[in-house]
Amino acid sequence: MNKPPPPQPAGPRGRGRPRGNPPTRASIVSAARPLFVQRGYRATTLRAVAQAAGVDPAAIAYHFGSKKALFADVMQVHCANALTVDRVLAGDPATLPDRLIDTVTGLWEDPDFRRLTSQGEEVAAAVRDYLESELLARLVEFLGGRTATARATAVVTILGGLIYTRYLNPLPTAIALTPAEIRRILAPSLHAALNPAMRPK
Repeated sequence: MNKPPPPQPAGPRGRGRPRGNPPTRASIVSAARPLFVQRGYRATTLRAVAQAAGVDPAAIAYHFGSKKALFADVMQVHCANALTVDRVLAGDPATLPDRLIDTVTGLWEDPDFRRLTSQGEEVAAAVRDYLESELLARLVEFLGGRTATARATAVVTILGGLIYTRYLNPLPTAIALTPAEIRRILAPSLHAALNPAMRPK
């Protein structure tokens, strides 16, 4: 009578992979966001995020690798929710500059987002990644044609300058402007970048 083969040892589990139904990145980001808002980047621990998300801290290491990477995801999700590129690009092309400016200023004037943006260099890196990977890429696709990359780069540069001089490293003159004044000042430059054949009046 043949003996049954001995049981084989279980293969190694991936580092940090949770048992059962693994939590999604989205659920961890959702739990982390209010902690970063309330406590700030430095005071928010991965253990606190894990407790809020109902997961083991190893799950955060598995999905994100570090607190810095988790914070970058929180920032990018917040940007994506507020600056929904599809919604901004829809509508009358003639008013696209106004929609871009209004969306950027609306995002950065939000109190919760302002609290997130008081976290130093981690914020600048997350915003830069979002502008490049999401807004710039989508604008290039939207504009099309041989000059699309140059035109989209000009648009993102203008908006990035607004973010830097009004919010990240604010200048007194930029802070003093209302959102309507910002729109009046920057919309002609965005029009020129989006429509190179046109000249601002």
